[in-house]
Amino acid sequence: MQGWHGLDDVPGDWGRSVVTIGVFDGVHRGHQRMVERAVSMAHRLGVPSVVITFDPHPDEVVRPGTHPPRLTTARHRTELLGALGVDAVCVLPFTLEFSHMTPDEFVQAVLVDRLHAAGVVVGENFRFGHKAAGNVETLRELGEKYDFVAEGVPLVSNGEAISSSLVRELLGSGDVAGAAEALGRPHRVEGVVVRGHQRGRALLGYPTANVESPTFSAIPADGVYAGWLECTQSPSPYEGERWPAAISIGTNPTFAGVERTVEAYALDRDDLDLYGVHVVVDFSVRLRDTVKFDSIDALIEQMHRDVAEARRLTGGSA
Repeated sequence: MQGWHGLDDVPGDWGRSVVTIGVFDGVHRGHQRMVERAVSMAHRLGVPSVVITFDPHPDEVVRPGTHPPRLTTARHRTELLGALGVDAVCVLPFTLEFSHMTPDEFVQAVLVDRLHAAGVVVGENFRFGHKAAGNVETLRELGEKYDFVAEGVPLVSNGEAISSSLVRELLGSGDVAGAAEALGRPHRVEGVVVRGHQRGRALLGYPTANVESPTFSAIPADGVYAGWLECTQSPSPYEGERWPAAISIGTNPTFAGVERTVEAYALDRDDLDLYGVHVVVDFSVRLRDTVKFDSIDALIEQMHRDVAEARRLTGGSA
């Protein structure tokens, strides 16, 4: 798969193609259905398929301060789209100037002049152009003008409407299992392991990786979860290793904390040195709410139970 950042990266000899367009945050089951439809059309026409996505999120440019929690980083989103069989992913930098393009200008500059679209597949609620003036019907009309076919696809899975907003709502309530069903995989938070208060190792007996995630990351509701911790940094002595984990999200109220953190304990591993390493955390099941305990001993007793339950649910080592 080819990856392009901006239209200038598109090869000068690029021929006709089938293009699908969207933010694709989360690459959920509805997005997957749309991309698979574009890949199928491309195979039928005998041309490559291209996904156009945007970074940063258009809302942050058009309405600063309204950026929704981000379900996937740009890199992870590109990896997920590539796994669906597309031939190229083009990440367009979304700027204020770009947002002022009319629907016709967008179609001519992006779809016609650079990608030579033979077909365009979008979600049925797709809007584009300045002030979201264009919709699927606009795209069909412009397709007649510029010689491509346009199709709007319902973003559904098993008859149920799927949206990035739905996934965010599920995560906001701590329903990571429901979010995984909508996404077709566990929700992921990634970032670099930083030094925290080190209570896990020195005081509680459970050394945790304190994951500093990028701005706007969609973090599940405060609570304790079972899931997985994986090292994705290259080079690293742990590169590619993946461990079942108990994960805590919150402010550590027992210690009167104020900063919200994501901390993952790799089950039965107290030998890991992950400081400064990029990791990912995948969430499987919510175990319980965050609770303020009356004593450290009560907290440790509960952590024993949490780890045992996380081990049972993930099949982690004893």
